[in-house]
Amino acid sequence: MPGRPWPARRAAAGVLTAALILPLLTGCGSDRASGEEAGAAAPSSDVTAALKKNPQLAKLLPEEVRERGTLTLGASVGAPPSSYFPSASSKVPAGQDVDIADAVGTLLGVRLTRQQASFDAILPALDSGKYDVGTGNFGVTDERRRTIDFVTYINDGQGFAVREDDTGLGKVTRLDQLCGKSIGVGAGTTFEATLEAEKKVCAAKGGKPYQVHVYSDNGSLLTSLQQNRVDVVMSTINGLRYQAAQPAAGTRFLNEYHRLDVGFAFKKGSPLLKAFQAAVNELIQDGTYRKILDKWGTRESAIEESRISPPEQK
Repeated sequence: MPGRPWPARRAAAGVLTAALILPLLTGCGSDRASGEEAGAAAPSSDVTAALKKNPQLAKLLPEEVRERGTLTLGASVGAPPSSYFPSASSKVPAGQDVDIADAVGTLLGVRLTRQQASFDAILPALDSGKYDVGTGNFGVTDERRRTIDFVTYINDGQGFAVREDDTGLGKVTRLDQLCGKSIGVGAGTTFEATLEAEKKVCAAKGGKPYQVHVYSDNGSLLTSLQQNRVDVVMSTINGLRYQAAQPAAGTRFLNEYHRLDVGFAFKKGSPLLKAFQAAVNELIQDGTYRKILDKWGTRESAIEESRISPPEQK
């Protein structure tokens, strides 16, 4: 599969406590964690400590940005390995998205002023100029590319999970396999959009339609699965795999369903695109990118090069 040059590996050791059982609604969808759902110690390795400003890359930024030295980052913070709060008291986020964004900022010689926001608030705010760039494990879709530009930095996508003791459902390759079941998703996500767009598939097969249950926060979604209020969860591949590796979660990852590129989000035609793309590619070339993915156990989602607003993976 394109964009996956390294073999898979388990999530990094050291991030294995109660907070990791939260459902992973990031990215291809929304991260609506309240910020109180925390408690997992982050890996202690600082794999970006040796990075310094790259003057050639910095020249790709608009002059006014170089002079100001800051960019406003709208960040959706939810759960590992993407972005979460290891400590509810400090409110300092950690995760793969955080490390990559900070590394890009270092290379470009700018400080990213991070402002926490929900997924559905970030994209409109980019157009209004409230944020210069957004992160939240945003999946690149053709629909989103109409109004938003992306600079890709990882490959994730859509997957399914069930309760650990539920053996009734195997690999899901077609949505008509979910007919008659209740499916939990995050609000405003590609998961919700995919299921709603294909809802007629069960009627076409003469089956009972599946029911989509939308949740606005991570804890509610997991609780609904654990308490049998939904049969299946559709969320990010990396997130569901990470979660299933935690015994306390009591979930079982079924399979990948649809891969998506994930990227920094920008206002359409932003003058920051080429600078961010070049910085991500520098991280890939100098080995820092691989160290970040190793730290968070997401090698399987590595990309070979960053692209600007590529077509949606089919």
